[in-house]
Amino acid sequence: MQKFGKSQPVKRTEDVRFLTGHGQYIEDAAPKDALKTWVLRSPVAHGVITALDVEDARAADGVHMVVTYQDYVDAGYDTGIDGILIKNRDGSSAAAPHRPMLAHERVRHVGEPIAVVVADTLDQARDAGEMIELEVDDLPVKLDIAPGGEPLHPDVPDNRAFDWGIGDEAATEEAFAKAAHTVSLQVEDNRIIVNSMEPRGCFAEWREDRLHFTFGGQGVWGVKGNLAKKLRLAEEQVHVVTPDVGGGFGMKSQPYPEYYAVAHAARVLGRPVLWIGDRSESMLSDNGGRDLTSLAELAFDEDLKITGYRVHTLCNLGAYNAPFGQIIQTTLFSKVLTGVYDIQTAWLRSEGIYTNTTQVDAYRGAGRPEAIYVLERVMDRAARELGVEPLELRRRNFIAPASFPYPTIVGETYDVGDFGRVLDRAAEEADLGGFADRKAADAAKGLLRGVGLCYYIESILGDPSEGAEVEFLEDGRVNIYVGTQSNGQGHETVYAQFLADQTGIPTEQITVVQGDSDLIARGGGTGGSRSVTTQANATLATVDKMVEAFTPFLAEEMGVEEDAVEFDGETFRAPGSNLTPTFVEAAEMARAQGRTDLMRHSARATLPGRSFPNGAHICEVVIDPETGAAEVDRYTVVDDFGNLINPALAEGQVHGGVAQGLGQAMLEHVVYDSEGQLLTASFMDYAMPRASDVPMMGFSTEAVPSTQNPMGMKGCGEAGTVGAMAAVANAVQDAVWARGVRQMDMPFTPMKLWEVLRDDTIAAE
Repeated sequence: MQKFGKSQPVKRTEDVRFLTGHGQYIEDAAPKDALKTWVLRSPVAHGVITALDVEDARAADGVHMVVTYQDYVDAGYDTGIDGILIKNRDGSSAAAPHRPMLAHERVRHVGEPIAVVVADTLDQARDAGEMIELEVDDLPVKLDIAPGGEPLHPDVPDNRAFDWGIGDEAATEEAFAKAAHTVSLQVEDNRIIVNSMEPRGCFAEWREDRLHFTFGGQGVWGVKGNLAKKLRLAEEQVHVVTPDVGGGFGMKSQPYPEYYAVAHAARVLGRPVLWIGDRSESMLSDNGGRDLTSLAELAFDEDLKITGYRVHTLCNLGAYNAPFGQIIQTTLFSKVLTGVYDIQTAWLRSEGIYTNTTQVDAYRGAGRPEAIYVLERVMDRAARELGVEPLELRRRNFIAPASFPYPTIVGETYDVGDFGRVLDRAAEEADLGGFADRKAADAAKGLLRGVGLCYYIESILGDPSEGAEVEFLEDGRVNIYVGTQSNGQGHETVYAQFLADQTGIPTEQITVVQGDSDLIARGGGTGGSRSVTTQANATLATVDKMVEAFTPFLAEEMGVEEDAVEFDGETFRAPGSNLTPTFVEAAEMARAQGRTDLMRHSARATLPGRSFPNGAHICEVVIDPETGAAEVDRYTVVDDFGNLINPALAEGQVHGGVAQGLGQAMLEHVVYDSEGQLLTASFMDYAMPRASDVPMMGFSTEAVPSTQNPMGMKGCGEAGTVGAMAAVANAVQDAVWARGVRQMDMPFTPMKLWEVLRDDTIAAE
């Protein structure tokens, strides 16, 4: 028995119910007699509400309630949804505009909730909603990402949300002044919609003077705290549950206006109330992603080693600040010397809500999709302009294995890494040596083939602490209560597998319990690829408590001294005793003697630092210049995730992440018209990757175990997406470079590629 897991590719146990239609998602878990809701949303991007008459709707058949902002005021609620509060570069406070739980006086984006109708059926609620008299005087719509224009909020006259930076500006300027070479590139990171398998939804019940709230999310405690605060309830009056969740992607971690309306209606009516968004509604109202314009610059010395970099990013926040303070942050996978400077300037716009995926204070040394995309694009450009092979340029700037632990300029320390080994393995697995022949064969057919590389490093963790509790049941089964929340990643399998590996308890006897604020007092939820690392660490601490608690009891049963009892990972043993009980057998013995204190064991554990998964993505793209059609033909990934509990789950996470990155790179793009109306509000208009768009992927690992947790693990949940966008983009750029095309931005749709290549052909003629 290996102490830290057998690393076996065990099949996911939860898939049996998912694939046979027995999953319990929001609509499955909701009470059958729950009232249904329909949300009246703003039809315009920006305007003043001059009339809102809901009386006819309240009198309509089947209607029990129509919730407006005034109802919250009358109830004495805190009517605003909290946004991030940060400091600007000059030390002043960033903008903190009021975001009402339902629109009040003004609407600021198409789809903003104004009123919520509660009725016996959804049809009745919708019909009543159409009786609401709403009048809005249009105001100018702000669509450009620049200061000025019609203010969306009175207290933000220039529409600038913040001007934030990190690093050493003076040192960076000096590095660029002394550089032998400088390279710059401005890139667009297109706005996307999450489009989780299950749209957002929730239901609420008011029982025994308590709010019981169920929603599809990424952790129950943040929403519990928000509901208690806003609805003026004591914490113990709020019980939050998450059933099965069909995808989260960060988008489902925040509180949304619909949640407060459903909770309020259930409290007032004393009836269960359900809301579930349809797809177009979700596209209008869910927090989006990306939408960045970045100017990235690199400074090199004579040996083509990077001496500094800077990134100026304009970040579209939509109409309001993000609830959980999330913006992009940047780093470089390579050796960082004196100058690292990163300005983040964002403006509010009136066509929707934006949230990014990297917390301001939580990721101070490594980036995620947005940051890696920008920096790997400019690295690719640098290789071309400086005449060096792309892999070689990266090798020159890697941190040497002997240099770890390596402190960065922004205060984070990389613990371990062997980037050169990972890159060499990737080049071998991708058969880069055969690329020239493949390119020539395609050229003979009139096709363009390009190859692109992305080497990423990601900082994972978020909250470094987590808890676990193990309970022995009378029927021989065991519950493990966890503070994270699965959104489809396979937590039920991996947590049971890890506990089994450490205790010898058969996995089929272990049930993973998650997402219930009554059963689990604290938890950090899921996000930032933290789940398995923090949860496994907490489980190890709990197992230690279990061994410690059972040892004196078993010593007495065995008739030996306590220090003679040992646990070998499967059974307890002691010299001179024939007893070799397993944990389950020991629990049965304790129960028989009334030792109920040995039936539950819990512990919290805090990791000392972050881990840094990293890896290489190598992609080959083939383009038909006659049509602009592009195909991702080959895709190879070699990752360093440290030690793995279940390689099959890690590979599945990478496959899904790569598919997500390919979707953004090749297909996905949010489009608004000049009045702020969303033109891509259905799958007829917004392209998502299908099976035919995703190639077979080669996946391998080169493990360099982390020193920041006892398992030697590194998170992997977002790694596929982090590497995919830049790898695909660099491959496309490589394919069209010989045709004189020097700038390509995602998404690389057939129309965009055809127009660029056509224009190039016309110019050449």
